[in-house]
Amino acid sequence: MAGNASSDITAFGHATPQKLFRARCQQWGDAAALRHKKKGIWSSVSWGQYYARARAVALALAELGLQRGETIAVLSENRPEWLYADMGAQCMGLLSTGIYPTSSPEQVQYILTDARVRVVFVENQEQYDKVVAVRGYCPALRHIVITDRKGLRGLNDTMVLDFDALVETGQALAQQQAAAFEQSIDVSAPDDIAFLVYTSGTTGAPKGAMVSNRNLVFQIGSVQQYLALQPLDRTLSFLPLCHIAERMSTVFNPLAQGQTVHFPENAGTVFNDVREVAPHVIFGPPRFWEKMYSQVTLFLQDAIRVARRGFAQVLAEGAALAQARLDGRPVGGARAARYALLQKLVLSNLRSFLGLQNIKTAMTGAAPVPPDLLRWYMAIGIDLLEAFGMTETCGFCTAMPPGRIKIGSAGVCAQGTEIRLGADAEVLVRGPNVFAGYWQLPDKTRETIDSDGWLHTGDCGEIDADGYLAIRDRLKDIIITSGGKNITPSNIENHIKFSPYISDAVVIGEGRNYLTCLVMLDQDTVAKFAQDKQVPYTDFASMTRAPDVVSLIQAEMERVNAKLARVEQIKEFRIISQLLGAEDDELTPTMKLKRKVVARKYADLIATMYRS
Repeated sequence: MAGNASSDITAFGHATPQKLFRARCQQWGDAAALRHKKKGIWSSVSWGQYYARARAVALALAELGLQRGETIAVLSENRPEWLYADMGAQCMGLLSTGIYPTSSPEQVQYILTDARVRVVFVENQEQYDKVVAVRGYCPALRHIVITDRKGLRGLNDTMVLDFDALVETGQALAQQQAAAFEQSIDVSAPDDIAFLVYTSGTTGAPKGAMVSNRNLVFQIGSVQQYLALQPLDRTLSFLPLCHIAERMSTVFNPLAQGQTVHFPENAGTVFNDVREVAPHVIFGPPRFWEKMYSQVTLFLQDAIRVARRGFAQVLAEGAALAQARLDGRPVGGARAARYALLQKLVLSNLRSFLGLQNIKTAMTGAAPVPPDLLRWYMAIGIDLLEAFGMTETCGFCTAMPPGRIKIGSAGVCAQGTEIRLGADAEVLVRGPNVFAGYWQLPDKTRETIDSDGWLHTGDCGEIDADGYLAIRDRLKDIIITSGGKNITPSNIENHIKFSPYISDAVVIGEGRNYLTCLVMLDQDTVAKFAQDKQVPYTDFASMTRAPDVVSLIQAEMERVNAKLARVEQIKEFRIISQLLGAEDDELTPTMKLKRKVVARKYADLIATMYRS
């Protein structure tokens, strides 16, 4: 499967993202580029201001002695200062890398030392304390720049600089040295490394994936294949900027179409901010969309019976029309008119309740998606489009064509890339989006990119006659039972996670004679269930042990088993009694359960499901 490759790649006539950034900031000058919510109030930053602040950071870094090719890091939640540091560094020929704000001091140390970071930008005291705890083991580190000094007013640390003061210094330097910044952008080249993205390290030490200017320019030029936006259309930046998907969505996609990026006040306000911003485009992992679905489930539980019954009828009608679309059967006449009326009277209110009334493109990826979830969104009038990509493909690799949706696949490949299946049906990718290799790990790079330029993704999949790619599972995650049956656990887990009462699940069964499952509850919906049923509990752990809750999950498992082949059915399950967050080892920063970590940490609990 291939698109039309081109050896002469530019994005809107510019050979590097730094040159495009400069051109866009000049073109869109006074238009809003970024908006940040602080203490309940949104403040705006124009494209011209964005450029001036990125330039100020860049010139200040040069004044501190940083040389082209050296590295800075950002340890912060999403906010405009993240972008000023990131784009300023890139424009000055420096490498940048992000560190997840949920990282432990040991994880911070690893990246600071491996990337030989000279300057680290931290958001606040919490992140500063992590760096201080390990800086003695980071010989390259020279400066710590703090954005929010609340609680650190009297700090006396010779390594520390204030972010606002750094920008003031850079603005003063710009009066005499602006030409140096422009010259640095002028000499940027397609093969330069723009930044490093560290992998999660679930199968070993994290690796720094090198993303080149060529990768970025190709991806920026491909945006219009899956996004149809206008300048000033709104988007929300809430996934960690260390993740390649959010980095592309927040920093680089706007260079293609000029959308205004909104930064929530904090991670806990995201769903309220979605309602307030009413964005035109959202990219979120399946868990984000599952949570929205759960919100509707909770809301309906409190609705009067006639409202619940009415919504069920509207949803059934929407589902029937969605299936007709999927089957390629046009729907018109009175039925189409009736559904349009239902959209106006009922479903438009639901979309407004969710903050999706203006949505033009809703996308999901980064993990397998429950097919029933995609059908539910189609039934309420929103096409939730799957995409496939990874750090090593600089994000987007395939995406669903909006007018030709196939549930169960991740769409078709980007123009200019090639995708085929290798041994064991492994998905292989070749094209300008394939990364430049792993930082200081040439052997690992050769293991991942073969001599013909094919990236070995580690995912197994299928490609149909129309070129649609379906990802079945990670090769290393396929379960082989004691009876020799090959099971793709993600398919089963997708069915389980569609339940509003279950936030995540891990299927177990390698070398066993039947499958079992560990379940993580959705706290909000199960707590509501317990409240309605007057189930007594004292904390989350006691709630997971309540007989009525266990029976609830048993019923959900039976519902799922009815859809599965006998060999795929779950014979036993256990509920994880700990409420997990991004800081826990079991979860990735994008809130996916780490299969091997879970299997190791809960080995004793798993053993109880096989004792008989």
